[in-house]
Amino acid sequence: MPGPFQYSVWFLCTLLEVSVVVCSIAKGSFRRYLSLNVYMLAASVVNIARFKILFTYGFKSSEYGYFYYYSDLLLTIGLYCALMGLYSYVFEEMGAEQYVRLGAVLLLLGTAGFSFAIVQQSSSRLLGHFVLDSRAMGHLVLEASQNLYFVGLVLTYVLWGAMLKLRETRTRLIQLVLALGLYFSVFAASYALRNLSTSLSDIWPYLIPISGCLLPMAWAYAFWRIPEEARIVPARLAVVPR
Repeated sequence: MPGPFQYSVWFLCTLLEVSVVVCSIAKGSFRRYLSLNVYMLAASVVNIARFKILFTYGFKSSEYGYFYYYSDLLLTIGLYCALMGLYSYVFEEMGAEQYVRLGAVLLLLGTAGFSFAIVQQSSSRLLGHFVLDSRAMGHLVLEASQNLYFVGLVLTYVLWGAMLKLRETRTRLIQLVLALGLYFSVFAASYALRNLSTSLSDIWPYLIPISGCLLPMAWAYAFWRIPEEARIVPARLAVVPR
């Protein structure tokens, strides 16, 4: 059962997710960064729904277990859509948005197929009957989420490399991409370390909730404090030879 710390961080994370949307609307950037705002709005709604189900059915109930893991997987896919939105913003001046979207769909389908194959292989070891309990389902969905986080991490740093090569100067866009890269890095590393070491099981309930606050905090700051017209000198980012 979550304790006062987990509840406090959970509430803070929800508040930060809402603040991203509020700051974006206040600065007139909601439509431009629609995929990012829709993801944050969906994440806040899911958190509120999790609160409701938790207090209605209990932490160890199958209802909460199923909703938690399925919603986590859907939010991870939603984060992919936000990442593809950032790709579109970077390549919009080259008129390559449609190719980015097509590549994103193909990659997402490929990753989903790969994850499904792993889940199917794992489920053959766990299924003794037709219906999985919430704990077994959580194990399977967790494997799929790990694959999605890893691919998201790779794609984010590929995007960052492209931004350096293209001499991207839009400060807000740089902040959004770097924050997403940090978020994917923390979660991918935490999943990997958890699989390698059982000693992390004690800090896992503290590490993941705190990590979840990083992205909305950085994005809210980007929308509220960094103007859309702000630019940064490319030389401050990295020196990329032509």
